Order: sequence, then structure tokens, then C-alpha cells
Amino acid sequence: MNALNNLLDPSILFFVFGVTAGLLRSNLEIPPQIARFLSLYLLMSVGLKGGFSLAKAGLGPEVLGSLLAATLLSLAVPALGYGLLRRWLSRFDAAAVAATYGSVSATTFITATQYLGTQGIPFGGHMAVALVLMESPAILMAMALAARARRLEAGVAQAGENPAAAPSLGHVVREAFTDGANLLLLGSLLIGFATGERGKAMMEPFSGDLFKGMLALFLLDLGLLVARQLPGLKQVHPALLAYGIVGPLVHGLLAMGLAAVLGLPKGDAILLVVLAASASYIVVPAVLRHAIPEAQPGLYLGLSLAVTFVFNILLGIPLYTEVVGRFWP
Repeated sequence: MNALNNLLDPSILFFVFGVTAGLLRSNLEIPPQIARFLSLYLLMSVGLKGGFSLAKAGLGPEVLGSLLAATLLSLAVPALGYGLLRRWLSRFDAAAVAATYGSVSATTFITATQYLGTQGIPFGGHMAVALVLMESPAILMAMALAARARRLEAGVAQAGENPAAAPSLGHVVREAFTDGANLLLLGSLLIGFATGERGKAMMEPFSGDLFKGMLALFLLDLGLLVARQLPGLKQVHPALLAYGIVGPLVHGLLAMGLAAVLGLPKGDAILLVVLAASASYIVVPAVLRHAIPEAQPGLYLGLSLAVTFVFNILLGIPLYTEVVGRFWP
């Protein structure tokens, strides 16, 4: 029933409509500048809401437990993924796909928070911080794996003769941590935390009433983007397509177990599962194009966006909510 209710949500229906329009090769499109604005708006709104919520609840063991769980998952998921993906992919492709799935999707997180709101399930505003924490470690791990692959394939001496083959570790770390999306989310969260209830009242028309419509328009654009990625999946090994769904389910189970051990509240546990089960299709692919140029962008982007994102938006979020709900009071 939860899955059906999610499919009947206007935002989700606009996503389905976007995919359909794209497959029909319609000339419908959202101008890139508008799409960028929508992305910035959603990140800013989520950050503000998280900050307002955090200011009201305060810092405590639950907050630290959630952030600890997020950090552990950001290291465990790409490590497990790489070990499995090496069965079908080169070291570079396996590292890139593992990084994509070890990181997170802000849009999936935002959609999940909206869904929890409609279900009346409270969650902590600090989960927006967990979103940021899980963004970068997978990139760093992928870089280390790719560097090892270069040494194995080209030899240490040859790698030393060609130091410009890939960006330096410091450059990629800086790029990952100073990414505009991450900074906007964190900055908005800090502003929301600093202003509290007074700030919430002042920003309510912006971060409250407009949110649902903006999300619908953004998901329409993503639906059109997904339709453009689907043809490229014809070249992907069936086992990898299965990984695009089974992998996130396994990652979600790991997150649920960790949330149970740490005693996280229901809403936070659901969002932790959603984060672990999501895959990045914006920040990580953009960084990997420069950090691991040997990997195939169409592979890791196609899997994360056209398979995992679609599954999570249509079925995954209500599924995770239902499963966690059966084990949490």
C-alpha cells in the first residue's frame, strides 16, 4: 500500500511522466539554468529544514550515533562493492562504480524526507549532515584503488614518469569537500541551526510551501535525463544491472542492522537506509571523470541514474520505510 501511495504522489508521477516523454522523444525539456536553480533550491531548503530541526532537538547521543553510522557505511559500502564488482569489471571501472554506490544521492534523500513527512514519521535534522559525510569517503577510496591499479598495470617507475596521469589526491579532496552542493547544504544547515524557530517562521514560504512543487519540477527533469541514459544500458552485463538493484538492497540491510545496534530512532534509521541504498549521479561522476579517466562514465552514471535511482524513487523508499517499520516501535 505504501508503494502505491508513493506512486500516486504528484512528484513521483511527474518523474514517471518525464521518463515517458523522454522515451517518446518529445522535445519537452527543462532549460539547464532552471534545472540548476531547482537543484540549488532543494539543497538550500533541505539544509534549512535540517538546521531548524537540529536547533529544536539539540545535539545528543542520537545525533552522534547517526553520524557515526553514516561514516562507517561510507567506508564499508565501496569496499564491499569493489570486491564484488571485480568479478565483471576492470579495476578502474570497479573502483568507479563502487565509489558511485558508496556515495549518496541528495535527490533520493530529499524525496525520502518528503515521503516521511507525508507518512507522519519524524526524523532528525542532523541526517542532512550524514548526507554530506557520506559523499566524499567513497571518492577517496576509489582514488586509492585506481592508484593501485595504475601501479599494477604500468609499474611504479612508469607511474613516476607520468605524474600528470590523474589529479593529485589533495586536488580531489578539495574538489570533493568544496563542491558547491555540499557547501550550500552545510551552509544552509548552519544558518537554520543559528536562527532556529525565528528563522523558520521567516523562511516558511520559501522552504515550506514551495518545496513540493519545486521537487516535482526537478523530478520531471530527472525523468527526461533517465530516458536519455536507458539506451546505453543495452551494453551492460546482466549481472551489473542486477547489482544496480540488489546492491542497494544489501547496503540498506547493512544500514538497518547498524541503526538497530546504535539504537537510532525510526525516522533516522529509514533515512540512513535510504542513504546507504542510494548512489550518486551528480557529484561523484563529475569528480570521477577527472580522478579516474580510465573508467567508463556511461557505465557508472547509467547504472546509478537509470537503474538505482529509478528503483529507489518508485519502489525503494516505501519498501525501506515498510521494512524498518516492522522492526522499529
